Amino acid sequence: MGILDGIVEWIAEQVMHGLDLINTSVLGALGCDMSVFLRYFPAAETMYKIFVALAIGLILLNWIWQLFKNFGLIAGVEAEDPVKLSIRSVMFILLAYFADEIVNIVLTIGGTPYEWILTSELPALNFADFNSVVLTILGVCANGAVALIALILILILAWNYIKLLFEAAERYVLLGVLVFTAPVAFSMGASQTTSNIFKSWCRMFGGQVFLLLMNAWCLRLFVSMVGAFIANPLSL
Repeated sequence: MGILDGIVEWIAEQVMHGLDLINTSVLGALGCDMSVFLRYFPAAETMYKIFVALAIGLILLNWIWQLFKNFGLIAGVEAEDPVKLSIRSVMFILLAYFADEIVNIVLTIGGTPYEWILTSELPALNFADFNSVVLTILGVCANGAVALIALILILILAWNYIKLLFEAAERYVLLGVLVFTAPVAFSMGASQTTSNIFKSWCRMFGGQVFLLLMNAWCLRLFVSMVGAFIANPLSL
């Protein structure tokens, strides 16, 4: 059993070292800053101009169509008021053109509490220390294949933590998609018939920023729990 215990303990240590690497590299990369998103998806910035042109084209097309319905006297078809339509169209053309600046303001506002969460002081933590702590506790409480039990517990811990990181990464990618397709969403607000799409996008965008903050909070809470456990492993 000595060789088996050594192999199991080595595997557990490698798992915890990998978890430590993920914790230090990934957690700080996810946030309301789109620099990481552009690093891995550089085409998003290039194609952003296409979405701006598409948004302005959709607004102008809707503007012309609604005016045609007003002045073309199409029987039985409701049309928007031409004055309100014109004001609305001009306003949303400007919003679509400056969508990147508007979205960046929201990201800056959301990124401030995100930075607070990441920079908050936590108990000293090194995931690689968790393996020795678990082995110590199990050595006190059990006999036999202690290392194998520790490996199972560490794998459960690592799997749940990686799932949290994947969820945060998914939120970050979805937020990036919403950011770089924002002009098309703004174009939907130019017409009363499609304004619900714009309102839904606003709710989704705000919700993703909030959920990204909650993911960071949960990850930091998880890390602080492990840090407190490592600091006082036998205080249970």
